[in-house]
Amino acid sequence: MTNPESETQVDYKIRINKVFRYIDEHLDAQVSLAEVAEIASFSAFHFHRVFKMVTGEALGAYITRRRIEKAASDLLHKDGPLTEILVKYGFSDNASFTRTFKKYYGVSPTEFRKQNPNRFSKISQMLSKIGQVYPDVERYLCVINDLKTWITMNAKIEIKTIQEIQVACIPCIGHQNVQTAYQKLIRWATPLGLLSVHTKMATLYHDSFKITDSNKVRMEACVLISEPVKVSGEVTLSTIPGGKFIVGSFEIGLEEFEKSWTGLFIWMNENGYKKASQNPFEIYHNDFSKHPEQKAIVDFYIPIE
Repeated sequence: MTNPESETQVDYKIRINKVFRYIDEHLDAQVSLAEVAEIASFSAFHFHRVFKMVTGEALGAYITRRRIEKAASDLLHKDGPLTEILVKYGFSDNASFTRTFKKYYGVSPTEFRKQNPNRFSKISQMLSKIGQVYPDVERYLCVINDLKTWITMNAKIEIKTIQEIQVACIPCIGHQNVQTAYQKLIRWATPLGLLSVHTKMATLYHDSFKITDSNKVRMEACVLISEPVKVSGEVTLSTIPGGKFIVGSFEIGLEEFEKSWTGLFIWMNENGYKKASQNPFEIYHNDFSKHPEQKAIVDFYIPIE
């Protein structure tokens, strides 16, 4: 028997995902409760309750966090002036932008950029947890150099221009929910005959673990498709935009994914590339559980300008 409550929750998630897309496209503007409620086909009152149930955040808090995190990403990956960044994400003046930014990261935007001279923050953030505002330079450089060496030995890196990729996907919020999203996707795809030895799965990242809490990172569990299919439940059809990418090909254990992403971003910076505004993603070429060493054969894609 179908569970009506489950169907309702699925419907809520589908509607809220439309709102996520709309907000991301309008971070430079004032987004009102009335307009996003209309996009989700809810009354304003009902939308407020449903949005908080799905995200754990009020609408205003979510929009502010998205703006600040996008600004932080620009500070990591772009060299533009601060005024350009704050206007891009809907702030009217430097004082309000700086005040809000410090609430999230504990430092001003200028200090945030200074603390991350290599435009990648994971190491410095981890080291700062032991009380160091600025990590020990020698130790920091040692870690960076180790990652450079590791990437050189473990990755085949190419610059590729790719066409758009058609996918069927299930969005999720938080690293703890991505496995469930894949389980749902596989249950949907199996009876349709979409899974074979040639099938490719992918994870699309709307947020970066470097700047967003892991339980708030938005991701999409995807299966690549060659033609449109009829979707149901939480599954939607989507397109990963084409463009120019750094593609790192790896054969790695699950515990090495973070190291691989970090090293690939360092390679990007060392070779003078700038991250573009599209979202990074992974494409998997095997079932790691069937690999003799439990390793994933995977390509990481970083969009570049």
